[in-house]
Amino acid sequence: MTDQAFKSAISQRLKAIRLQRQLSLDETAKLTGVSKAMLGQIERQESSPSISKLWQIAKGLNVSFSSFFSSSLILKSSQDRFQQDPNIELSILFPYSSDSGIEVFELSLTGFHEQHSVAHAVGIIEYVLVLEGVLELFYDDQWHILKAGQGTRFSADQKHIYKAQTDRVRFQNIIYYPPIVQLSQNRET
Repeated sequence: MTDQAFKSAISQRLKAIRLQRQLSLDETAKLTGVSKAMLGQIERQESSPSISKLWQIAKGLNVSFSSFFSSSLILKSSQDRFQQDPNIELSILFPYSSDSGIEVFELSLTGFHEQHSVAHAVGIIEYVLVLEGVLELFYDDQWHILKAGQGTRFSADQKHIYKAQTDRVRFQNIIYYPPIVQLSQNRET
């Protein structure tokens, strides 16, 4: 996927959600906590959000992160795509599907990167399985160290942090949205 196609996918999805819900940029900014200026730049394809900002937008609009991309997309972060996230590679393995209530990602963090994640809606659970390296994961007000082959689950309705303890850590992340958390307007495949 070219950088332009990447920006276009996010832009088109954001605009479609806003138009369908008849939201102004101001209203969208209030819902997501992302500035009106930044949302406008994303819609005009002048900028692409960081992974954290896109999660924040998805959360505020009550849609899945994966709904911003096609089902077969493998995202490899670069300065041109997810700004400020050059040490993250993210692949969507299974986009959100309402029949299962899950979406599945594979992530790699390099350069001892630390990624902060905003709290998700109450009831959302994350499962993490480390495939390579050592991951330090902050949730429940404490750090948890996971080595290759180890996993954990936690309530994602709290701030959580992923931190590479080795130069490269690769892990899978499964996000479960229970029936009480209804995501709206997701593209399902």
